[in-house]
Amino acid sequence: MRFTPQFLDELKARLPVSEVVGKRVKLIRSGREFKGLSPFNKEKTPSFFVNDQKEAWFDFSSGKNGSIFDFIMLTEGVPFPEAVERLAQMAGVALPKVSPEEQQRDARRKSLYDVMDLAAKFFETTLASRAGAKARGYLADRGLTAATQVQFRLGFAPGERSALKEHLGSHGIPVEDMIEAGLLISGDDIPVPFDRFRDRVMFPISDIRGRVIAFGGRAMEKEVAAKYLNSPETPLFHKGHTLYNIAMAREAVHTAGKSTQPAQNKDAAKTGVQVIAVEGYVDVIAMVTAGFPASVAPLGTALTEDQLGLLWKMADEPVLCFDGDGAGVRAAYRAMDLALPRLKPGKSLKFALLPQGQDPDDLLRSSGREAVAEVIAAARPLGQMLWGRETEGHTFDTPERRAALEARVNEVTASIADESVRKYYRQDFNDRLRAFFAPAAGTRGQFTPRGQGQGFGGAQGNWRDRQGITGTGPQRFGVKRPEVGSRNTPYVVVSQQMAASPLHRGYRTSVPTREALILQAALNYPWLLHDHLEELASLEFRHAGAEQLKAALIDIAAHSSDHASGLEPATLRAELESRHLTEVLERIEAAITTHSVWGARPDAAPQDVLITWQQLVALHRQWHSLTKELKDAEQALGQDASETNYLRLRDVKDRLSQVDGTEALIEGFGASSGRGARSL
Repeated sequence: MRFTPQFLDELKARLPVSEVVGKRVKLIRSGREFKGLSPFNKEKTPSFFVNDQKEAWFDFSSGKNGSIFDFIMLTEGVPFPEAVERLAQMAGVALPKVSPEEQQRDARRKSLYDVMDLAAKFFETTLASRAGAKARGYLADRGLTAATQVQFRLGFAPGERSALKEHLGSHGIPVEDMIEAGLLISGDDIPVPFDRFRDRVMFPISDIRGRVIAFGGRAMEKEVAAKYLNSPETPLFHKGHTLYNIAMAREAVHTAGKSTQPAQNKDAAKTGVQVIAVEGYVDVIAMVTAGFPASVAPLGTALTEDQLGLLWKMADEPVLCFDGDGAGVRAAYRAMDLALPRLKPGKSLKFALLPQGQDPDDLLRSSGREAVAEVIAAARPLGQMLWGRETEGHTFDTPERRAALEARVNEVTASIADESVRKYYRQDFNDRLRAFFAPAAGTRGQFTPRGQGQGFGGAQGNWRDRQGITGTGPQRFGVKRPEVGSRNTPYVVVSQQMAASPLHRGYRTSVPTREALILQAALNYPWLLHDHLEELASLEFRHAGAEQLKAALIDIAAHSSDHASGLEPATLRAELESRHLTEVLERIEAAITTHSVWGARPDAAPQDVLITWQQLVALHRQWHSLTKELKDAEQALGQDASETNYLRLRDVKDRLSQVDGTEALIEGFGASSGRGARSL
């Protein structure tokens, strides 16, 4: 419904801002204004002000402000038309009458909502029936429990051509309504319309008020041309205008905003529930189930302007989560180009890149919630992503190339429409350019861009650059170590060992090769479980899947009717598969990219197997000990930038390098396996 400016002005005149706000916020008069505690942030000192003369409210703690309509929309989580309706009821004012055409259109839309809800109930019932057994199995394999299926109203469309059509017809729904709702396929060359969705797991798509407006269907058969099929454009559904799970995400943000529970930390108090955009239906469901309730997804297309607007209505800096491969980085760049002209003060984006080849659902199942939380926590601001795109993979060793970079940066920042945001972006990038082209320490004027050759996206980038770290660390350029600075200057972590260690973010995203090799040896030679069971049990694996497989191996060996030494590899694997660890086994095998570790491979001589096992276990323990030392040393240097702490750090890093060098020699070359032995 459209409301005239005159009607909205009448509501403002009848409802002082202090009266509307006062129903939720305890206000105290302060001169010509009222003040109170912010309804959006936890605070002890009032920073929320209301001015009836200006017909506005201001919240200085969150930066939010607006009219009575904005207040109702933000605090009650409703769209503008519903906010107007509530305020009209509060003011005792009748809503304006609509034209007969508008009434007819609204009635038509309401009837289509009923049709879609009937279809959703049919799909839900079919999923729960015998016909939905295969679909339930698929959802169970994806880790979606029965409770989750009910929460998201998941369903199943049977394979018959007219199952839904006949069901809706039995409820008196005309075929024309089914066609208009996008549930049937029709056309001049189709004499009898038939069901659009057949033999598919069904994901209802709701509008911002939680009403079903469309469906997404996932094919059960691999041979089907379209793995995922969405509803067509209808009077209710425009795929670029909404997001999957928008209603529940908005409710989660709204509930978190008005919660009276104390936050666990300052970040939680400041940000509340984080809005995260992922790429697929199952990813959203997995994220919500794992404790990220404000997760949404576009509907099979790149992010649109309307969808970006929906994200910004829920959060000032939503996180866009993409796969860390080339396609994911390109999608992030497209979203960045969409957002740049539309940036406003306080409104931006963050970008989180997942490990290559893994979507959020994969990562959650293999490594747990904490791994995803680490990826989200490491999300990079839009400005950092933009800088990386313009410098990644380029050389700037000539004046012309440096001038081209500067021109490109100026061109990109010029696309920002808001004058104040554009000004600060230019200031930020001018600072980056000066630092980027500054001569490196110790080069006596020789030009060496500090960012030369630095990657930025996915697995291709240098670790320092993926973290947004700039500057020169100790001995980075092979010259005398510069002064670290004052005693309060924090030390910037630059060690590659630390980046790869289990103490740094992202360590659960892939199975470390050494852990995979230890498990591979135990799988291929079960007698190791008999002779070295306690040794295996004492090892600390940083990857959740590796730890899960280790625990299963220990349990099988401890409770086997035969001694573990008598177990056959095939029997052991069959037992693991019966425990639903097939996917973990595949991940372990995929993590081993080298074939030179003969002692862990099948058909190696027992002596070589034992030597390789001992080497792997010893190195694993040494690595864990040193990475813990490294963390302590880096923290000590951050607290006290003394020469002693620097030397301590360098000593730990040197010993880690020695471990790396030793590990590189483990190739399992044994005389018993037909290879010349290599001394360690």
